[in-house]
Amino acid sequence: MQIEKNIPSRLGWIEVICGSMFSGKTEELIRRLNRARIAKQKVEIFKPAVDTRFDEQQVVSHDAHSILSTPVESSSEILLLSQDVNVIGIDEAQFFDGELPSVCNKLANSGIRVIVAGLDTDYRGNPFGPMPDLLAIAEYVTKLHAVCMNCGDLANFSHRIIANPRQVVLGEKDAYEPLCRKCYLEKLKNTQS
Repeated sequence: MQIEKNIPSRLGWIEVICGSMFSGKTEELIRRLNRARIAKQKVEIFKPAVDTRFDEQQVVSHDAHSILSTPVESSSEILLLSQDVNVIGIDEAQFFDGELPSVCNKLANSGIRVIVAGLDTDYRGNPFGPMPDLLAIAEYVTKLHAVCMNCGDLANFSHRIIANPRQVVLGEKDAYEPLCRKCYLEKLKNTQS
């Protein structure tokens, strides 16, 4: 049996933070990255260049907490820009290409802690982008919930309140509302009637 000679002495891992819009995913990502910095670990944060809702370079949560990031066009750029770091944060993972899971595996295999945040489903309730594959390979998964804007129960759906059939529509409370399953299905039924 041949033993791989390039295995680092300490392997990394992948953490995925997922949930609906307004569930606190970015807030949790920023919290974990700040704790890593307090522990004097070298941290690098990436976000998709397409996401310019709050700021072109900052990762910003809905309650206005922020952290400086590097916008990238593709997940392969993350590999090129991840030298001499202990922890990598990736926000809005659902907007990345299908290579993101492979990139995260390579980073974790090289000894880096990778923390990824993103929507697990789109506005139709379908798996979104590379998120299903990331959830499958992650060592740790945290599923967060928002509060249903109709009834106050736990919300798991990002209901789009504007008419647009494209899967990716950047927006905030002007375009989306978090809903529980019951309220989401009721709104779908009313729009199809």
